[in-house]
Order: sequence, then structure tokens, then C-alpha cells
Amino acid sequence: MRKAQIYFYERLAGCLIEDVDGYTFQYDDGYLSDNPVRLSVNFPLRREAFHDKVLFPFFDGLIPEGWLLEIAVDSWKLDQNDRMGLLLACCRDCIGAASVREVTE
Repeated sequence: MRKAQIYFYERLAGCLIEDVDGYTFQYDDGYLSDNPVRLSVNFPLRREAFHDKVLFPFFDGLIPEGWLLEIAVDSWKLDQNDRMGLLLACCRDCIGAASVREVTE
């Protein structure tokens, strides 16, 4: 199982988990109680978790493409098909409001 904290406008917005059943995203309670902004139209503000078998399009869209993806894959020896691995390795400082930080236990 791999886990990431999702930040939106420098605020902890929630947690993304990859496990054998797929992916789960859940907003942080503190985020929801303090003037929250939804991550995307696919993630309306709610306390219940979102589940899917594949990485949610919002997060997949943060992963670089083209030549930048090739550089990341070659430099860090990443599997181009490991979407969560790419998200964790490449999306700590994204262009835009969202960022991803790996949770290591």
C-alpha cells in the first residue's frame, strides 16, 4: 500500500491511497471545515471517500507527459506504467495549485 498527502493551495486537502483494490481519495476533515475548495468537479466536497480501480483522472493529469516524462523515467529508473509511483516521484512541486507528498510509515 502506498499513501500520499494531497495539498491544494499549500493546504492539506486530503489523502490518496493505492492498495490491492485500487485507489481511494478522502478529503481531510480539517480542510473540509475551513473554507474548502474542491479539487475538481469529480471530487465534490464531502466526508465520504472516493474509490476507483484506476488512478483518478485528476491525479493522473498531474503526471508529466512526453519528453518530460521520458526524462523522469530514465533519470529515476521509474516504470512508465506505475502511475502512483510517477505521481509520488514527479508531483511534489507541480505547476498549479495541487502537490503530492508521499507518506512513509
